[in-house]
Amino acid sequence: MPFQFQFGAVLNRWPFILEGVGLTIGLSLGAILLGTLLALLLTAARQLGPRPVRWLVEAYVEVLRNTPLLVQLFFIFFGLSELKPFGVSLRLSATPAALLAMTLNLAAYCVEIIRAGVDSIHKSQYEAGLSLALSRWQVLRHVVIVPSVAKVWPALSSQFVLIMLASSITSFISTQELSGVTAIIEQDTYRSYESYIVATVLYAVLALLLKGLLAGIGRAAFPRVSGLARIQARGEAA
Repeated sequence: MPFQFQFGAVLNRWPFILEGVGLTIGLSLGAILLGTLLALLLTAARQLGPRPVRWLVEAYVEVLRNTPLLVQLFFIFFGLSELKPFGVSLRLSATPAALLAMTLNLAAYCVEIIRAGVDSIHKSQYEAGLSLALSRWQVLRHVVIVPSVAKVWPALSSQFVLIMLASSITSFISTQELSGVTAIIEQDTYRSYESYIVATVLYAVLALLLKGLLAGIGRAAFPRVSGLARIQARGEAA
């Protein structure tokens, strides 16, 4: 007898699926916001901080970028509770542990992406900013960070989408995001193909929506470096 797809049993669990989608979105947006902020702070520390601080930032970036997210997740969820500094347990529940792991992992990659943008800023631009009596912090903010982020925004956007997809790994610590919910539905209904086909479609939709949102943010926040903005400006000038 040929295999027949039966999506009814899976789609009947749509409230549970929507809960998983909502948690996936929440984890992703939280990690993107917190990870980007942390990456900017670490970039500033690497540019302006003393040598020991720069070494610590470099060590953080290298360790997080060269170890699997799953290992980092397990260390945070299972390992922190064993450290007990000052006799205080650092045991985190699944969702906060997932958010922390995603944030730290994303920040490490974003620091390195932003570094590529910083390296593209010519030394003369630093000197021009200092000659205008700007402080080092003002030069870093207006002359270095903002133009650097603008130049590498497509790469950052891709990394944001990747961390959203990587949220599926957090199901290993029983986080009930989309992947975790899908596993539960598959166990309850015994419809493996249907369960993961639905999850695949939802992940693809989320990725495309996030990609479009980030592209819109890029055009709005960095119009001077947006190719679309330059084309529109030429059309208006003509």
